[in-house]
Amino acid sequence: MSARLRSGQVAERAGVNLQTLRYYERRGLLAEPQRSIGGHRLYGEDAVTTLRVIKAAQRLGFTLEEAAELLETSRHRHGRPVAGLQERAVAKLAEVDAKIADLTTIRTALAAAVEAGCDDLTACAGSGCCPIPFTDLAEENRHAGPCC
Repeated sequence: MSARLRSGQVAERAGVNLQTLRYYERRGLLAEPQRSIGGHRLYGEDAVTTLRVIKAAQRLGFTLEEAAELLETSRHRHGRPVAGLQERAVAKLAEVDAKIADLTTIRTALAAAVEAGCDDLTACAGSGCCPIPFTDLAEENRHAGPCC
């Protein structure tokens, strides 16, 4: 039988705090641990691995829900082709590229506004020479639909 780890040991090895460990357990991302005779939670080394995988997925931009789906996929693969990391990573990469494009546009507009000395949004909005694309931004918001 492999060594059993208490909550604090698992959290420390995985680089998370105890609240995170318990939250993931409540969400079903971690299997419910065995209990010692004294009632302490006892985890296997696989709990550390699972926590590390979740945190790595989050650092790669996956939501907690997406990380849970990736874990579930890997648990039920059994040699069958199931949409796993490769397919989801391609989709996440496309999302990241779109965000980078949006942020680049925002950065360019803000840098131009700083360089032009824009200091009053209302005055800039009424000026034809302001580098902030008020018309384009309003158009994007109009096509986005109602926010509420």
